[in-house]
Amino acid sequence: LMDLDIVTEPIPHLPEGLILPERANVFMTDVFKDGWFEVQDGSSQKVAAFLEVEPGMKVIDACAGAGGKTLHLAALMQNKGQIIAMDLYESKLKELKLRARRNGAHNIDYRVIDSTKVIKKLYEKADRVLIDAPCSGLGVLKRNPDAKWKLQPEFIDNIRAVQAEVLETYSKMVKPGGKLVYATCSVLPSENQEQVQRFLQTENGKAFQFVKDEKILASESGFDGFYMALLQRK
Repeated sequence: LMDLDIVTEPIPHLPEGLILPERANVFMTDVFKDGWFEVQDGSSQKVAAFLEVEPGMKVIDACAGAGGKTLHLAALMQNKGQIIAMDLYESKLKELKLRARRNGAHNIDYRVIDSTKVIKKLYEKADRVLIDAPCSGLGVLKRNPDAKWKLQPEFIDNIRAVQAEVLETYSKMVKPGGKLVYATCSVLPSENQEQVQRFLQTENGKAFQFVKDEKILASESGFDGFYMALLQRK
């Protein structure tokens, strides 16, 4: 990027991250097309490392979407082992396949969650599971300021129910001794710390122990508001 006269600066506490002090169209560069980097918010970049993956592991990204965190996990695993990228929407996984091809990430398998069987087949199979849960998105108001006018109270109630169900179901894919990260781009305790505490009281949640969590506020970090919690299956 320096050779292309695109100025970047390192980011404290994000060893793999660079920030562009001035806007530049990096997507048109050959280095992007050759998969040398991806563009991702600084808070999101913390999540893959929080999962404590190692090369050779079996890792599930249970809400992969278009796969920014999946690709980061593949890099941290040095393309060794297996990542299963799952999502409800096949279109998102198709986008991830294109990005993975560009990145040279070839340790990723793709599964559309079109029935409960897809999850049940993976019960107690994964060393690590990432649940980047659906949420209110209140951590990204800096980028989407109009969201605060569109959010309805009933939507937040519904999304909390979805989060509880996802955590309950997807956590069963963690093998004994394995680890789970629950993450949201929200700053509401009811979607974050309280959701984790509620899960740990459930029958399935009692098999896990809380290890650590991190809350990131946009007002302090300059990046998205985010929450992540690391749990370990006993």
